Amino acid sequence: MSANHLKSIKKLYLALPKKHKVIISSFGVFLLLLLLAPTETATASRHSEQKSLEIGKRYPLTLAIEHHNKNDDTQAPNQQLNWQTTKIRQGDSLAKILNRLGFSARTTYEVSSAKGEHTAILKKLMVGDTLRIGSDKKGKLASLIYPISQVKILHVDYKNGRYQSSLEEKAVETRIAYAQGEITSNFWNAAITAGLDDNQIINLANVFGWDIDFALDLRKGDTFNVVYENRYIDGEYIGAGKILAAEFVNQGEAFQAIRFKDGNYYTPDGKSMRKAFLRAPVNFKYISSNFKRKRFHPIQKRWKAHNGTDYRAKKGTPVVAAGNGKVIQSTYNKYNGNYVFIQHGDGIVTKYLHFSKRAVKKGQRVKQGQVIGYVGSTGMSQAPHLHYEFLVNGTHRNPRTVKLPDAKPIAKKYKQEFTLLAKQRLTELASSKRTLLAQQNR
Repeated sequence: MSANHLKSIKKLYLALPKKHKVIISSFGVFLLLLLLAPTETATASRHSEQKSLEIGKRYPLTLAIEHHNKNDDTQAPNQQLNWQTTKIRQGDSLAKILNRLGFSARTTYEVSSAKGEHTAILKKLMVGDTLRIGSDKKGKLASLIYPISQVKILHVDYKNGRYQSSLEEKAVETRIAYAQGEITSNFWNAAITAGLDDNQIINLANVFGWDIDFALDLRKGDTFNVVYENRYIDGEYIGAGKILAAEFVNQGEAFQAIRFKDGNYYTPDGKSMRKAFLRAPVNFKYISSNFKRKRFHPIQKRWKAHNGTDYRAKKGTPVVAAGNGKVIQSTYNKYNGNYVFIQHGDGIVTKYLHFSKRAVKKGQRVKQGQVIGYVGSTGMSQAPHLHYEFLVNGTHRNPRTVKLPDAKPIAKKYKQEFTLLAKQRLTELASSKRTLLAQQNR
């Protein structure tokens, strides 16, 4: 800028009113201070020059931490908990268990009132089951886990200021399995050797229990063949499932059963395996004498007609009604001991003698399979056993061989569906049998 221009600006400034001169001067001083003040970048640059980072040296970093309200009692889902596991004892309730673990009655009330439709399960705790209780750092019950079964687990968690219940159901995978066996000593041992568990053995006997007396009818050389389910969770075996099909050859006669979606078993042509009467009213594991027209009575010391079947079993073994009916006698005398007579339809009466204890009263209606008494040795009896009689129109008949009326066959609307299923199951049984024979011939 030239000297003449500077002189012109100076003259113009001096000619201005005093008020304007003050404003311009103040603005000029402000600009000067702004130019002279150090900037943040410059300060940081000078700071970094004074304290430069050294190679290989560690420097601490300060992180900003977010602080939460200490009064917030909402349970964080990933918070670590202190877990206690307790086994449910005889006479235990949720209140007793939580009190034993140090929780207040208030906590018990809140947990038992948890939101959700599954909380009522806590009122039916089973002896021997376990409960897992998780507490937070303050000692507050934050989570309760109750495995109801291998498949179902009840959860009660503290969320959003209150307890909430939910039911976890694990996905169960089923795989088809096979078992075959031949009786050499007894059915139970043969079935265990074939790989069946206790429940499956009982279920298999129940499937054919209307056709075969598993206490007295089985013989050496009888065979069985079973198609059933094995159950898995996450690839881990958790136990056997339903029997899908089975074949039992007893004294040369073959019986086959197919399970349908209604849960019942039918013959391959659709007739129900269920009959009006069970062949045997007691557990098949214990037997004594067979059906005979005469036998030497061990107490009366004379030969007499033995119009019934004796099932030897431990005292207290439950005895069930062979069929639906009405109790016409339930009392005691010196010959029969404690005994029960049941009137059924079609002129049939069944008699059960020598109970240690009766479980029904005269005039009571009973259903097939209902416990009516317990094996004993009352009356003229030397050892615990059940004496069982089957009468048709007043005439004694052998309950193990008498012709029994069938239950209703498969419904017509399901006949075609069942026929296809039966064909598949019979093929599986036949294939299983061929596999077994091939293994035996190696």
